[in-house]
Amino acid sequence: MNEYSLSFFGARGDGQTDNSRAFAGALETLKEGGGGTLRVERGVWRTGPLELFSNTTVDLEAGAVISFIPEPDLYGPVYTRWEGIRCYAMHPCIFSRGQEHITLTGAGSLDGNGPVWWDLLRDKRRRGQTGPESPAEQEFARLNPGFEKQPNGGGGRGIQFLRPPLVQFLNCRDVRLENIRLVNSPFWTLHPVFCEGLVIRGLSISNPPDAPNTDGIDIDSCGDVCIENCRISVGDDGIALKSGSGEDGIKAGKPCRDVVVRGCTVEDGHGGIVIGSETAGGIFQVLAEDCRFLGTDRGIRIKTRRGRGGAIRDLEFRNIIMENNLCPLVINMYYRCGADISDGFFSPDPQPVNGTTPSVKNIRVSGIRASGCRASAGFIAGLPESPVENLIMDQCEFSTDEQSGVSPGESDMFLGIPVVEGKSFRLLHVKNFECKGVHVQGPAEAFIYQSGRIKMHQGSVTK
Repeated sequence: MNEYSLSFFGARGDGQTDNSRAFAGALETLKEGGGGTLRVERGVWRTGPLELFSNTTVDLEAGAVISFIPEPDLYGPVYTRWEGIRCYAMHPCIFSRGQEHITLTGAGSLDGNGPVWWDLLRDKRRRGQTGPESPAEQEFARLNPGFEKQPNGGGGRGIQFLRPPLVQFLNCRDVRLENIRLVNSPFWTLHPVFCEGLVIRGLSISNPPDAPNTDGIDIDSCGDVCIENCRISVGDDGIALKSGSGEDGIKAGKPCRDVVVRGCTVEDGHGGIVIGSETAGGIFQVLAEDCRFLGTDRGIRIKTRRGRGGAIRDLEFRNIIMENNLCPLVINMYYRCGADISDGFFSPDPQPVNGTTPSVKNIRVSGIRASGCRASAGFIAGLPESPVENLIMDQCEFSTDEQSGVSPGESDMFLGIPVVEGKSFRLLHVKNFECKGVHVQGPAEAFIYQSGRIKMHQGSVTK
């Protein structure tokens, strides 16, 4: 196979030169030659967005940084999925669509120069912007008719400021990402969509804790995925599995399935391993094991709501250490973020079951060690018309920080159901809960049961 260095194409790693043409020329040369390797030497290589093709390896040497120029006008419209909806959005910093056999590897870094993007969004929020204003936003609004009525995850759909992810693969096969460092993403950091055969190993992903919507890894309607030995510290969810939102996600009909997450550490952010909240295509056959979630708001987090749709089933979480979380285990079917409360999604009363009613069943949690839980030991809230079914907890230990001063209402982001007193493990609308060898230390009452059928093994729960 062909092999080139980036400097061969006239690029300069001086942190000032725009190397967009050199990158494009190098990647096009590999494409025309049937593939090969592009080696990025030590240096800071500024560029606009890049597109990768089949049979290509990009190898970043130690000290190599691909630095993406933070000028929104460079990131023109591409048709993709953005917060669970197929639409036109900004071109990802690194993008590949409909390709196969692609590898990103090495000891170097990808830098999205996120502060410029985050400050733009903060300014829009501070000014109270409610609709598209800039020429680019107005163009996206024209390309995305009806966007006002689409499900909103809170990232900026309403104003059509559709920031780019740092890396996105769309409809690709056989993709590998190994060892590189991803920092300062404008939006979600690594976002594969509709892909098959992903290996994500040894990545370091870092965004500031207050950087908006900067998830670490978002696996979106993909199958046959392995995520191993990654270290993530971000401003939103660490590792998230998704499958589209609402009617558009149901129409796409592509589940997220057969995913293994192993040996990963997540620090800061809103959640360690997260399912949802875009769940319309279904999410199933997931195993997360031997991970550490340190200081994340939530540890294991399943989030959805009426209108999101999708069957979440056959998930296993085992041998996970969690420290100083708000709440280590959450299943929340009253998730509030990005919702219009006038839609009626948050009624505490049973609602008609239809194609947009989500379901959660067959969840097994074992070998959990969670200490310093600041809001509560656990939060499980199903819907009255669609309870959480078949939840098994086995050989788990939870201890709460009774001096934290954090309300149990901060366990997760919910609406429509009352806050309970005490940092106990809360269960609402749960059908068939089996609990064996589970210890909850700290609250006066270990479990608060509000509805459902519970099977407790004698002597298995302590306060």
